[in-house]
Amino acid sequence: MTDIPALPQVPLPPGATEQENVYRRLRAAIMTGALAPETVLTIRGLAAALACSPTPVREAVRRLSTEFAIEVLGNRRMRVPAMTPARFEEVLSLRIALESHAAERALPYISDVIIAEVAAIDRQMDGALAQGDQARLTVLNHDFHRRIYGANPHQAAMPMIESIWLQLGPFQRQVIENGLEFYLVDRHKEIIRALRARDPVALAIAIEADIRDGIYRSGRQFLQRRAAGGAAPVIL
Repeated sequence: MTDIPALPQVPLPPGATEQENVYRRLRAAIMTGALAPETVLTIRGLAAALACSPTPVREAVRRLSTEFAIEVLGNRRMRVPAMTPARFEEVLSLRIALESHAAERALPYISDVIIAEVAAIDRQMDGALAQGDQARLTVLNHDFHRRIYGANPHQAAMPMIESIWLQLGPFQRQVIENGLEFYLVDRHKEIIRALRARDPVALAIAIEADIRDGIYRSGRQFLQRRAAGGAAPVIL
């Protein structure tokens, strides 16, 4: 039995229940990669790590399983899903399609104020990258994209996009911790320029390039290297 990593604290809305707190903390841990792919989890282990009873953990696991972030194995065990080459290609294709769509649909609602907020998040990302703070970099990257897509008051894509982020988070952290470059070119500056120009074609190209130059190249390289073998799952 391995000690569970520290699960991140997350801001909660006023009046949030213990059940919501447990769900949000476990979700954030998966999305930022605090739990590695193929990590086997138990209700008891998670309850101990979260200092709560098993009941809210069970509900959080149920919700996360519907988002494809946790697989229920039986025998009271679950795991963070493994990443396979076929699944990786499927998830990345969906991410490119959904996020390009969401960005283009949000563009008519992007104001100069929103662009300034997005640029400020990007500057914070530069600082996190310089400090090697991968967890904060992941959170800020999600904030960067969420601020753009969420500008559309009619958007319906964010739940699907966040499900993709959940499925990629553990694998992305695994890739980084194995020494592969996650982000070779800063495409966020191109995204910001496209927003300022109100150019939907340039925006879609920059969004796709951001994804491909991020996890896509390094993820494929990692999976190719791993093809000859694999590590045993960790049980928490």
